[in-house]
Amino acid sequence: MKTIILKIVGIFMIIVMLLQTNRCVMAEDSTSELKNKQNENNKQINEATSELGEVQEQKNQTVKQVEDLTTQIADYEAQIETLNSQISELNGKITQSEKELQKAQEDYTQQEELLNARLVATYEAGETSYLDFLLSSESIIDLISNYYLVTEIANNDTELLEKIEQQKQSIEKAKKELEGNKQELATSKTNKQSVTKQLQTAKEEKNQQVAKLSEDEQKLQERIEELNQANKSIDTKIKEQQAAIEAARKKQEEERKRQEENNKNNSGNSSSKAPTTGGGNVSSSGFIYPVPSGYTNITTGLYYSSGSYHGAVDFGSTGINGQPIYAVADGYVVTSERLNGSYGNYIIIAHYNGLYTLYAHGQDGSRRVAEGQTVKQGQQIMSVGTTGNSSGPHLHFEVRRSPGLYSNRVNPKGFLP
Repeated sequence: MKTIILKIVGIFMIIVMLLQTNRCVMAEDSTSELKNKQNENNKQINEATSELGEVQEQKNQTVKQVEDLTTQIADYEAQIETLNSQISELNGKITQSEKELQKAQEDYTQQEELLNARLVATYEAGETSYLDFLLSSESIIDLISNYYLVTEIANNDTELLEKIEQQKQSIEKAKKELEGNKQELATSKTNKQSVTKQLQTAKEEKNQQVAKLSEDEQKLQERIEELNQANKSIDTKIKEQQAAIEAARKKQEEERKRQEENNKNNSGNSSSKAPTTGGGNVSSSGFIYPVPSGYTNITTGLYYSSGSYHGAVDFGSTGINGQPIYAVADGYVVTSERLNGSYGNYIIIAHYNGLYTLYAHGQDGSRRVAEGQTVKQGQQIMSVGTTGNSSGPHLHFEVRRSPGLYSNRVNPKGFLP
């Protein structure tokens, strides 16, 4: 009996040992599987991170491609504008050449008819020579008179023949100029068709690239596009006002020199000293800040966070809404108006030193200066707002080099105190 019990106990212990061993093996297998799974997950994470980097790089490249295409489109549009001017000028030349040719033809016909009449008259007079005409004179006075008439007739015949020859040459010259202008016109039209086709291709490619951007990037691109369109009309206005801007600049420069002279005569007391508003300090470029002290923090620089070119700086500190916007230097107001999108209420000022400044997104009804006015440094021109394409109250501030066009934008930071 004891033997049987011992056998049973032995078998039971063997079973327990086997179960424990199996559990250890299973635990080891489970741990190994988890580690393998973890390694696999880490591998996938690394792959995903790598792909994310590639996607981000591709997005940046796409944004860059969109910007390059935008620049290319602007270049094509400028070429088309130049070609349109050439075509218009050539059409004018052709019209003028056709008028001159018609006039030359009419003069030639008239002189030719006169010459034919003279030939008929000579023929009808028969073989009477100038000598016969002179010998038929009855007195010395009659001889002199007849000699004078003969000389005049001969001179007139000579002049008539020379004039007809000159008219022939004028006609040939007008024809050549007309033909040359027509050929040049045909070339300009062909070039315009070619550039127009390139423009269309660039626009289609740009649309394809924009479609790849994220929703936020597309909104930003729309904003940039809106600004581009607005600035085309602004550029046109600036070009039209160049003469007025130069005249105002000269006048203000003379006034400034007179003021300096008066200040010297008055022991250096200056009534045009830079004000303490607009950040107080004056930069080496002669600019003050366009916003009051305490609001001079720049929230967006020359480039957006996406890498797209901003071409300006934004002042958007807390509480800036409604704060005054100052002219950074004396100048001439090129434009002061409101756009429904893009800049909203904006002002452009041309300064003595050839620089231009643009202030945008001002509050409705806050513009204090009008086109054609002159302003002094530190003078309030508007109040900070959020009109146009704006996500919140801020001042969009640009600095442009002469001649003040959209393509002449530079980093404002280098001109501020």
